[in-house]
Amino acid sequence: MMSNLFPCLWFKSEAEEALRYYVSIIRNSSMENVHRAGEVGPFSKDAVISVTAILDGQRVLALNGNPQFQFSPATSLVALCDTQAEIDDYWDKLGAGGQTMACGWLTDKYGVTWQVAPRIFPKLWSGDQASTDRVMSTMMGMVKLDIAGLQKAFDGQ
Repeated sequence: MMSNLFPCLWFKSEAEEALRYYVSIIRNSSMENVHRAGEVGPFSKDAVISVTAILDGQRVLALNGNPQFQFSPATSLVALCDTQAEIDDYWDKLGAGGQTMACGWLTDKYGVTWQVAPRIFPKLWSGDQASTDRVMSTMMGMVKLDIAGLQKAFDGQ
């Protein structure tokens, strides 16, 4: 059952292109709907107004607005990964043409910020304060997150 709560991403004009790109990268994803302008409204006839896609079970709405609003790292999408290979794949594909940041964050070529993180994060933050501090210290020194390195920090190795 799909949630009634989902994100809306405001693009300048790349809503369809961006969602098709995400669908091509993220497993278990599909395009859902492309809404085009008719004769009424500020858009030219047949221009893409909004697009919906399912990204790994999560509905996402993208709309073409105008350049007055821009994305910022204050809002991000989180991609939880089971393996280092999955982190590497998402990192390489989502980061292509974008910009990487510390602690597993990147901004893609459309300006959307992503956190590419291991699914085991809750476990890594659930230990005593010393293990949590080791994980935090290790993570702060990483750009792309390394599951083995984070696990070693948790284990005190």
